[in-house]
Amino acid sequence: MAGVVSREDYFETGLNVLSDLGYGGLKLAEVCTRLGVTTGSFYHYFAGWPAYTRELVENWMKERTVMVIEFAKNERDPRRRIDSLIQIGLELPHGAEAAIRVWSSIDPEVYDLQLQVDQLRYDVMYSSAMEVLGNQQQAQMFARWAIYLLVGHEQATLPRDTAALAWIAKQLTDALDSGRFASVPTDG
Repeated sequence: MAGVVSREDYFETGLNVLSDLGYGGLKLAEVCTRLGVTTGSFYHYFAGWPAYTRELVENWMKERTVMVIEFAKNERDPRRRIDSLIQIGLELPHGAEAAIRVWSSIDPEVYDLQLQVDQLRYDVMYSSAMEVLGNQQQAQMFARWAIYLLVGHEQATLPRDTAALAWIAKQLTDALDSGRFASVPTDG
């Protein structure tokens, strides 16, 4: 991609590097090489590597969580909203998501951001499930399962099997539709 690149190109390339090489592979030289630019171009946009990495994860949060949630909230039907959220979750760049989780284990700022992302994702799933189920414990259980399903998959070292993950997600949403969450015990 020789020529003029944008800040967004740097962010997208950074996520691609994370996806392909993991956190340990995220280096200035790798990002610039993939973009076909010199480090001078990088310093035109960013004060330095720490500024870039901070902005990279902030951009990841905005693009892959905040904007997705805002888009999903436009769907008035909570059941269709859940389907949309699960489909978007299945399509996330799971390699980059997993690398960011590794990164968060050693960087407190990234950890704090990861917690915010997880909470935002859980909250939208919970509120949508609450609209469908009308029961707090059932909605919490559904939201936890949905988030664990998507997050757990990105943490697995097994090869990515999107079809199998989609099948599991379908079983979860079928349980939502069939009333099987009614068996969730309520707190006393």
